[in-house]
Amino acid sequence: MKKLDLYIDGEYVPAEGDRVFQHRNPITNDVVTEAAAASLADVERAVDAAARAFAEWSSTGPGERRRKLLAAAENLKARGDDIVAAMQEEIGATEAWARFNIMLASDMLVEAASLTTQIKGDIIPTNRPGSTAMAIRQPAGVVLAIAPWNAPVILGVRSIATPLACGNTVVMKTSELCPRVHALIIEAVSEAGFPKGVVNAVSNAPDEAPQVVEALVVHPAIRRVNFTGSTRVGRVISELAARSLKPALLELGGKAPMIILEDADIDAAVAAAGFAAYMNQGQICMSTERIITVGSAGDKFVAAFSEKVKSLTAGDPREGTAPLGSLVNAGAADRVRELIADAVDHGADLIAGGGQGTIMNAAALDNVTPDMRLYHEESFGPVVAIIRASSEDEAVRIANESEFGLSAAVFGRDVMAALSIAKRIESGICHINGPTVHDEAQMPFGGVKASGYGRFGGLWGVEEFTELRWITMQDGPVHYPI
Repeated sequence: MKKLDLYIDGEYVPAEGDRVFQHRNPITNDVVTEAAAASLADVERAVDAAARAFAEWSSTGPGERRRKLLAAAENLKARGDDIVAAMQEEIGATEAWARFNIMLASDMLVEAASLTTQIKGDIIPTNRPGSTAMAIRQPAGVVLAIAPWNAPVILGVRSIATPLACGNTVVMKTSELCPRVHALIIEAVSEAGFPKGVVNAVSNAPDEAPQVVEALVVHPAIRRVNFTGSTRVGRVISELAARSLKPALLELGGKAPMIILEDADIDAAVAAAGFAAYMNQGQICMSTERIITVGSAGDKFVAAFSEKVKSLTAGDPREGTAPLGSLVNAGAADRVRELIADAVDHGADLIAGGGQGTIMNAAALDNVTPDMRLYHEESFGPVVAIIRASSEDEAVRIANESEFGLSAAVFGRDVMAALSIAKRIESGICHINGPTVHDEAQMPFGGVKASGYGRFGGLWGVEEFTELRWITMQDGPVHYPI
C-alpha cells in the first residue's frame, strides 16, 4: 500500500516525524489507506507556501488560469477508474455515485475556467468633479477549503475551483474518511501546471482534526474559509472565523422536505423520492428525509412508494450487484437503526428496511409524528419519514419546523400553485416536480438557517472569494473646506 503524503509548495512531503494514520474499509474493516498525519508545523508550512505564491498567482491573466483549470478537468476524468475504486474502498460508495461525482466535478472545473473572464466591476457615478469611481473585485488571498467525504470529488473540487479561478491560492484540508479520493483530486489539479504553492493539501489523523482545523482557520494568512459538512462542526468553524474577523462560506446539514400535493403526478413523485432519498445511501446533504403528503395524496403515494422502497436493496459496492452500497461506517448504520427503532416504538409503520452491519436496504416509515426522533433529527442514511398533512398550509408548516433549510421539493400538476408553496418554504433551494437532490456547477448552491450561509456556484461563488474594493482616480483640482 502506497502511503499518501502531504502536498505542500509543489511537492509531496511526509508529515513531521513521518506520522501517519490508517483508514479502514467500512464493510471488511481492512486497512485500505495510509495517509500522512499533519502536525501543526505542517499546517503552518502549507499556509505559508500558499501565502508566498499569492502575489504571482493573483496577477496571472485569466487565460492562463482558464487553461490550467480546463487541464485539471481532463486530468480528473482520466483518473476515473482510480477514483471509483477509492470511493468503493474508503466510503462504500457505488460505482454510479462515483461516476456522477467525477462528471459533475469536471463540469465544476470547466465552469470555474469560464469564470476567469467574468470577474468584473463597475464605474460608479460620483459627486466629486474630475473623479472617476470604480468598484472592482480582487482575489481575497489564501482560501482554506475543508471538504467532506460523502460526495468527495464534487465537494472537494467545489472547495478549490472557484477560489483558484478568482486568483486565490488554496490550502485544502482533506477528509479523514476518504484521504485517497481527495489525494487523487489534488493529483489531477497539481498536474495541470499550477505554480508551486498555489494548491496545497494537508491530511490529518481523525482525533487531531479539531486542533488542525483551528490552526488553519485562525492563521493570519487565511482570508477566506469554505466548509461543507455537519452543522455541529460548522458552528465551531463559524465561531473561529468570526473571532478572527474573516468571512466563512458554510454548507451544512439538511433535512429536505418533499411536499406531495393532492394533484401531484404520483408516479413522478415516487421516482424522484426513490432517487433523492436513497442515492448514495441517503448520505447527501440534499437527501429527501421528509415526505409530506397532503390529504388524499397520502394513501396513493404510500402504496406506490412502498414497492419502490422494497426494490432498493444494498450490497458490497465492489460487486456491483445492488443499487445501494455501504454506509460510511458502523456508527452511521447504528444511528439509522436507532432512529428506525425509536419511530416504530412510538407508533410509526415500517414499510421496508433492514440489513446487517453497514449494508442497509432502503427504509421508509409512514405516519411519523413529532414525538419521534426521525421527525426532527438529520438521519444521513437510507431512511425517509412520511408525514401526513391535512392541508397545504399544514404541509408548509411542517416543512418549516425543521432547524435546517438547504433543499426542498414540491410536486403538483398546477405548477403555479406549487410555485406559491415553494416560495413559502424556508430553504436555499427548492425544486418543483423535481428531486431535492440536484446540483449544477453554475447554480447558486447553499442554504439558510442551520444549513449554513453563503453560496457556491457561478458568479455567486466569485462574490464569496473576492474582495470588493472602491477605487477612485482624480483628474483635476479639488476644493477642500479647510
